[in-house]
Amino acid sequence: VGSSFVANMCGISEVNPLPPHYVCLKCHYFEMVDDGSVGAGPDLPRKNCPDCGEPLKRDGFDIPFETFLGFEGDKVPDIDLNFSGEYQARAHKFAEELFGKENIYRAGTIGTLGERTAYGYVRKFLEEHNKTARNAEVNRLVKGITGIRRTTGQHPGGLMVLPKGREIYEFTPIQYPANDRESGVVTTHFEFQMIHDQLVKLDMLGHDGPTVLRMLEDLTGVPPLSIPLDDPDTMAIFSGLESLGIAERDAGGKVGTLGIPEYGTSFVRQMLEDTRPKTFADLVRIMGLSHGTDVWLNNAQDLVRSGTVTLSETIAARDDIMTYLIRKGLEPKTAFKIMETVRKGKALKDEKWPQYEKMMRENNVPEWYIESCKKIKYMFPKAHAAAYVMMAFRIAWFKVHMPLAYYAAFFSIRAKAFDAEWMIY
Repeated sequence: VGSSFVANMCGISEVNPLPPHYVCLKCHYFEMVDDGSVGAGPDLPRKNCPDCGEPLKRDGFDIPFETFLGFEGDKVPDIDLNFSGEYQARAHKFAEELFGKENIYRAGTIGTLGERTAYGYVRKFLEEHNKTARNAEVNRLVKGITGIRRTTGQHPGGLMVLPKGREIYEFTPIQYPANDRESGVVTTHFEFQMIHDQLVKLDMLGHDGPTVLRMLEDLTGVPPLSIPLDDPDTMAIFSGLESLGIAERDAGGKVGTLGIPEYGTSFVRQMLEDTRPKTFADLVRIMGLSHGTDVWLNNAQDLVRSGTVTLSETIAARDDIMTYLIRKGLEPKTAFKIMETVRKGKALKDEKWPQYEKMMRENNVPEWYIESCKKIKYMFPKAHAAAYVMMAFRIAWFKVHMPLAYYAAFFSIRAKAFDAEWMIY
């Protein structure tokens, strides 16, 4: 919900979607920087209020509201809420109380047969029936059963909300996951992707990040929301060689991003090495790139390494496409439609794509950009990326400035993520 300013004002989301801006919390002086020169509020230089002298708050991530609801309210909103894993069950219970138990259903999933498993099934069938078959026939049978339904399950945090006065059977049959009547959980029989545009889906996910931050606050007395998002020492672990975890040293030395949510994997540490982010906006871009499918690998990574583009020019999150094309001169509604086509990985399948390509070329959109759009299979929303980065940066601040508390929280909550081989190295 991070692209909604109302959600930010209500305290639902800590992401402020306005363009980067200064605001005085004492006299309410306001100054917006919307010329595109700064990517995120925390990257604005610090300064005092010209009216009362108070230090100005810097905020804003430049996230267009239209990516949430469309230009004419014609897009079904995607609402993701991250709760502490310890609190998730209470949040789900509250949703049932809020909407009524008869109006809330768990989002169902369908597990399909993979190619290797299908091959095993075919071989076993032939053995049991004392039959032999040529490789071509085996491959034909494997191809025939690959992708068929194998079992049903449930989304880890997805809830489908039924409007009052409607029957769930107007949209989908319902069932117990894997036909287990003892589970007590009723799910939609159709996969949630199939009914995503008919019913609103709430993703109420369990996450270790909020649990870690709460424990760190209890241990240190430092409120996470008071942590400056432009702290240079914390930023250094993302932009230096230390991000690779080679310099995991004592509290006095620089530390790496190992153990930092979303930035501790070898995949993302390699991205940090390739891009050397210098700003908070860069970290948001890396989050978008790492969560997309064919957005970084076989795409933006090659463009960055070849020097064709810089990190700040890559297509990182779905919102980037719309804002970039509008600035290039395309009609906002057309830019929105192109964004929706690309983020779903449908550029090469959409019959309108040749028209979109023509419009982009007419507005001087570079060829590398058009080719990049065609490779993308799935894109992360910028609001989600910004929320993850804010959480990760705050946890990283504790790792840099209060390492004892950080490691106490890490080993209490995320000990399974501990990589002993890296530590020995």
